[in-house]
Amino acid sequence: MKILIVLTSHSELGNTGKKTGFWIEEFASPYYVFKGAGASVFLASPMGGQPPIDPKSDEPASQTPATLRFKSDGDLQTLLAHTKKLSEVSADDFDAIFYPGGHGPLWDLTTDKDSIKLIQDFWKSKKPVVAVCHAPSVLLNVLDDKGEPLVKGKKVTGFTNTEEEGVKLTDIVPFLLEDELKNKGGIYSKKSDWQSYVVKDGLLITGQNPASSEEAAHELIKILQG
Repeated sequence: MKILIVLTSHSELGNTGKKTGFWIEEFASPYYVFKGAGASVFLASPMGGQPPIDPKSDEPASQTPATLRFKSDGDLQTLLAHTKKLSEVSADDFDAIFYPGGHGPLWDLTTDKDSIKLIQDFWKSKKPVVAVCHAPSVLLNVLDDKGEPLVKGKKVTGFTNTEEEGVKLTDIVPFLLEDELKNKGGIYSKKSDWQSYVVKDGLLITGQNPASSEEAAHELIKILQG
């Protein structure tokens, strides 16, 4: 099993002067699930190199066993510092693709041409595509074989409008993910805020929030192990 994890390269939280990036839990927890299942994991980002970490995800309240393990994992830190550029990776080399969230993807991966093409290539090859929290935004501009939005008519979830209100970023983000998934024809559903919730529609897996990242990773492993 070869799994490609794609991380954001965007670090600016709108015009607030604050920083964003990827959410540690949404990367670390799936990474260790994948490694525990014997998968080889590869990392990429639009710009390559060290992707920015959302500082909020490093605060005490956001810590989980996976984030603590991440902090003391020198090998993973080294791997993370040397992500490949998205333009240099091919769907042919992997069995699945996984996108962690954080607010960063709303600004770069949603419209990144290399990311869009990569997802379309995975989909055409009938390989699983997984995205959690804000990362289902990477699906918004992806088209299926018929030229329709990939999420149209498919069951999906993602960070909710009320969760965005909860972190007080409704007026900062470029769009509300829940609304946009619906606008693209996605059959959107959700659970209570901050509860783990994963939706699987064929080879498309989406998770609602950080708490959903581990469950989404396990769902992917189930598919890959057949």
